[in-house]
Amino acid sequence: MAVYKTKGVCSRSIEFEIEGDVVKSVKFNGGCNGNTQGIASLVQGMKVDDVIQRLKGTDCNGRGTSCPDQLARALEEARA
Repeated sequence: MAVYKTKGVCSRSIEFEIEGDVVKSVKFNGGCNGNTQGIASLVQGMKVDDVIQRLKGTDCNGRGTSCPDQLARALEEARA
């Protein structure tokens, strides 16, 4: 299980697990509970590259990032 410290969003961190090139699990700590649970559920079982492509660049109220964008950044960092 990897932990990514988020920046510029309400959630404090994201815990995630990747198996091969597939997202196995995601848990946001903090943030908008319903939305982050929904994102976590939707990306489970998806390929890492597909999650990054779909979520990277999502903006929340002009912050320049969002919880979905932070997840994409976390997956990029883990893949590197």
